[in-house]
Amino acid sequence: MSHNHAHGAGCHDESHGHDHDLPEGLGPRDNLYARIDRANVVALNAAPPGTGAEVIKPWNERTDEETFLESDADDQLIIRVPFAGSVKLRALLLKAGPGGQTPAKVALYNNIENVDFSDIADLKPTQEFDVVQSRDVGEYHVMPAKFPNVTSITIFLPASQGADTIRVYYLGFLGQWSERKNEPVITVYEARANLADHEKIQGMGDGNYSAPAP
Repeated sequence: MSHNHAHGAGCHDESHGHDHDLPEGLGPRDNLYARIDRANVVALNAAPPGTGAEVIKPWNERTDEETFLESDADDQLIIRVPFAGSVKLRALLLKAGPGGQTPAKVALYNNIENVDFSDIADLKPTQEFDVVQSRDVGEYHVMPAKFPNVTSITIFLPASQGADTIRVYYLGFLGQWSERKNEPVITVYEARANLADHEKIQGMGDGNYSAPAP
């Protein structure tokens, strides 16, 4: 594995690695791990049920293979990842496999909720990628114009590359984070009830918050 530390010293976003081996300095700078609402990550068809957030690991654990997410009934997985704020997404990081347990494709859906296997195949992905078989962390760059204001990202892995199940070791994201633009309005609503409840707004499915009509 090659490590180019010189890239991490610069301040230009375009100075990233041109292969799947990320420069050491890049991750801590624009890795979005700390901006993910891990308590509300949802994985469908995962074994055991209720798992999902375990593969969203800190940058220094990205090559760990002790903890992983595996599909259950077949070779499909849906993972929904909410962010604690608004994200301008730059890239998806994925370590999967090995071999036939590598997903054939990864499809990304921007800001959708309550989707399952019965309807996700009928939705057009915001962007999708072919996945290469590798023991390294793959970096898949998105089209920034399609992901300018991401509050949640849904990842659909529709099939393996030959095995009965899919296995994912690491899932990460690169990009820029900012607070939700409508958060001051939400604060006003919550203050009328109980200011202490404000922190609960990070959960996208808790029923305590409805986005104001456009």
